[in-house]
Amino acid sequence: MNALGDLRVVEMGQLLAGPFCGQLLGDFGAEVIKIEPPGAGDPMREWGREKPHGKSLWWPILARNKKSVTLNLRTPEGQALARRIIGQADVLVENFRPGTLERWGLSPDELRAENPRLIVTRVTGYGQDGPYSPRAGFGSIGEAMGGIRYVTGDPDKPPSRAGISLGDELAGTFAALGTLVALHARHRTGRGQIVDSALYEAVLAMMESLVPEWDIAGYQRERTGSVLPNVAPSNVYPTKDGPVLIAANRDTIWTRLAGLMGRPELASDKRFATHGARGANAGELDELIGTWTSTQDSGELLELLHENGIPAGLTYRAKDMLADPHYKAREAIIRMAHPEFGEFPMQNVFPKLSETPGEVRAVGPSLGEHNTEVYGALLGLTSAELESLTSAGTI
Repeated sequence: MNALGDLRVVEMGQLLAGPFCGQLLGDFGAEVIKIEPPGAGDPMREWGREKPHGKSLWWPILARNKKSVTLNLRTPEGQALARRIIGQADVLVENFRPGTLERWGLSPDELRAENPRLIVTRVTGYGQDGPYSPRAGFGSIGEAMGGIRYVTGDPDKPPSRAGISLGDELAGTFAALGTLVALHARHRTGRGQIVDSALYEAVLAMMESLVPEWDIAGYQRERTGSVLPNVAPSNVYPTKDGPVLIAANRDTIWTRLAGLMGRPELASDKRFATHGARGANAGELDELIGTWTSTQDSGELLELLHENGIPAGLTYRAKDMLADPHYKAREAIIRMAHPEFGEFPMQNVFPKLSETPGEVRAVGPSLGEHNTEVYGALLGLTSAELESLTSAGTI
């Protein structure tokens, strides 16, 4: 059995942050029942720039290992069915605006009155309380408010963003972490609790010493392009056939790099001898290293750096990942059967566990694919009842 194989999770979220939490729990074996609106389903079914066969390439990953049921949560009949499913669950994951569950008669207090062991994991832009809690919140806004947007990009340009939905996925990751912590606590107390994961706080959690740097030292972090302030050498350097990343900011590693460059005296040069000195003179140091690397072929340079224990590498694109022998040896990318796409490549489950590893059991399901299984086998509804609910638009 997988590590979470004894857990049932009901996922009511849509788009990305809540469903990413559900993906992570499902990766390690939890039964994830995803509730979607009849007819349309989760908008993520339509997301993505490239849509071969008119299908999203995002959905098979985000919804992997999940069971899809359709249910209209805006009707009393739908809400009653939701309560029955949640009554047999360990975890409810939702990412509606605060107050939405309460309007539907599905508040955590009401749900936990019927199922005291239930953990309700709530993912929102601003959290369940505070003056901003009623606001709509997407990942991009959380990234801006949490601080990462301001420090991302080149110093002479406006703030930039990562090319992924970083804020949403961080909030989903912290939601999954909080869920597991709450499950651990439940072993002692026998009671569930509410997990409150806010997008902006998930980003803020990653911001290292940014806040005390300003509040105590009066230093405002700014955008610094491809480097971190006062961390050197750690940058992208030119070669004859393309850039190479080198991270040699630790004293011992820098000493080895200086030797490889044929300039061992640089290691004891007062401009570069200590971490602080190298940070203060990073521009000059990068120029010296770049002059040396520009005379090298990237492949030969990387081999030399690896042999001498100096962290270095290339900036990978998707095609580089698919061709890389280390990716293959670690099975970092797997291929799953998909009804339209055939062989479907996707990232594997991380992290790896030695005794109870996670696994991808199936790609994202079709809309309502598991209605009969969940409503019939789990809730005991008859075929006639299912037909009536379908005709009424409840499921």
